[in-house]
Amino acid sequence: MEPAELRRAVAAGRATAAEMGFQVDDAVVIHNSDRVALRLVPCDVLVRVAPPGHLTDSEFEVEVARRLADVGAPVAELDPRVEPRVYVRDDFAVSLWTYYAPVGPEITPAAYADVLERHHAALRQVDLDAPHFTDRVAAALREVTDRERSPELSDSDRSFLSDTLGGLSSTISGDKAGDQLLHGEAHPGNLLNTKRGPLLVDLATCCRGPIEWDLAHAPEEVGEHYAGADHDLIRRCRALNWAMFSAWRWRQDDHMPDRGHWRVEGLHRVRAALDRCGA
Repeated sequence: MEPAELRRAVAAGRATAAEMGFQVDDAVVIHNSDRVALRLVPCDVLVRVAPPGHLTDSEFEVEVARRLADVGAPVAELDPRVEPRVYVRDDFAVSLWTYYAPVGPEITPAAYADVLERHHAALRQVDLDAPHFTDRVAAALREVTDRERSPELSDSDRSFLSDTLGGLSSTISGDKAGDQLLHGEAHPGNLLNTKRGPLLVDLATCCRGPIEWDLAHAPEEVGEHYAGADHDLIRRCRALNWAMFSAWRWRQDDHMPDRGHWRVEGLHRVRAALDRCGA
């Protein structure tokens, strides 16, 4: 979020928690992107604040968290001291979560794979109406094909990303028999090492697809420890994921730090990933 919007988001998060009876002396910004994560002290509540227009996404995330907590999934949980719901303040969508202090050591590939296996097993016990991962690919493709949305993308790179997004998406989604609910973006930034063990966060990305889509977001060594994983499919999913990442960087309204670097690096990583899977 931009500084002005961030200040309003922090104020909305603090006011919501205070209204729930929590003592809020300070708010520490833990993460700031399309939504903000705040640690409130001394009450030790993690508050997630989504900008106007994202109420439905926040409500979906809360519902996913509630359902997964019921089946013992290795995920961050909502704060048990308040009603599990989304609060609206100043048009921001605010949800209150348990704060988990990070601990060491670094999560090993084997432990990472174990978390994903247990998470996928829990998701198979949950009935949720979630989008297919290809819906997000289609959204990325729209950014690439619309010159007004990505005016600085060259014709050759536009064609390259368009062909990659469309071609890999069709190939990967051709057989949906093995699809199931997924985390959606199970990258290292969404896996916390806590006193309870590794826990997945950012559940709003829940979608349907092959388990290899989640594995493609994890470090490459993780797939080696996941029983029954299709390593060729992981490589194709990884190439598609990098193509999506690259597409977002070329949006005119993208605000990722060091965007110029990641525009170039993203395209490089797409090509490298395609080479690895023989495409």
